[in-house]
Amino acid sequence: MKVAGYPTRTIWPSVDGDAVEIIDQTRLPHAFATVRLATLNDAAHAIRAMLVRGAPLIGATAAWGLWLALRSDPSDSAFNHARATLLATRPTAVNLRWALDRVRAQVVRQPLAERGAAARRLAIEICDEDVALNRGIGAAGLPLIGAIAAHKPPGERVNLLTHCNAGWLATVDVGTATAPIYAAHDAGLPVHVWVDETRPRNQGASLTAWELLNHGVPHTVIVDNAGGHLMQCGQVDLVIVGTDRTTATGDVCNKIGTYLKALAAHDNGVPFYVAAPSPSIDWTLRDGLREIPIEERAAREVTHLTGRLPDGSVTTVAVTPEGSAAANPAFDITPARLVTGLITERGVCPATSSGLRSLFPDRAGL
Repeated sequence: MKVAGYPTRTIWPSVDGDAVEIIDQTRLPHAFATVRLATLNDAAHAIRAMLVRGAPLIGATAAWGLWLALRSDPSDSAFNHARATLLATRPTAVNLRWALDRVRAQVVRQPLAERGAAARRLAIEICDEDVALNRGIGAAGLPLIGAIAAHKPPGERVNLLTHCNAGWLATVDVGTATAPIYAAHDAGLPVHVWVDETRPRNQGASLTAWELLNHGVPHTVIVDNAGGHLMQCGQVDLVIVGTDRTTATGDVCNKIGTYLKALAAHDNGVPFYVAAPSPSIDWTLRDGLREIPIEERAAREVTHLTGRLPDGSVTTVAVTPEGSAAANPAFDITPARLVTGLITERGVCPATSSGLRSLFPDRAGL
């Protein structure tokens, strides 16, 4: 996608070939800054501190993190240490484990002297594949928006609602939930996006809005609790969200608050779709509520907010009484019964075991 008119990815190898560079998403939307990752610990910190976030981008960063570790020490012990370090950074998104296991399967079979180069090639491959998967989701989801546009008076916009940031900042490029939106906008369809602010880290207000603004997509930022009201008033045609982990039965784990949006959509007859690239599908799980670990993040993310002052400076302030406790579960589970369908790179299917098997027969035995 574009930043100030220039095509940009969220992660890329440095020009000198000795490191990886990322967009520091903790600085957005007030500043566009990049960070150089030169060591395993740099990559682990970037994931843990959410300089990078979003399941696909976490996986891609982890793959690069293994390369950063193996290029200096390709031994089995070094690999196992690097994998354990990265795996401990964020427990919920399945792409992290998927990327680490993929590198392990292909790289540890290589001679020691070739492991670093093999890991680098695979990290590049994982990034390029992510972009292709997201373009596939865009192509699969575009007809859903087109069908709604076809039944509206000429020029009337299609109102979409999304939660958190499942855009290109959550991936290597293009995004998951935003992929059909960008595809529709680029095809000339009149789309408008309701952007949930997504407390506590405000990834919608800070990141999704920034993305859409840069790409020229009409949008409006709303508080998280406004979505149900807009649905009741007929101002939402379609909800599309992303996923950090989807079970083999169609349960969806996504940013906290997604479940409430699904309930509101169900009550108001608004289609609720989940953009789910195949690496985010955990074929080993069948019950999301019981089997997916929910990350509990620091209370400070709830009690404090960061923003820009009139003089342009950026500061963090407390918004709760000193001494009040705060809880911060980062994700929730939306049961498959509330999901209209899953948008994957292979097409759209019901959020059921049989629906997923129809698109991924190669994984049916898992």
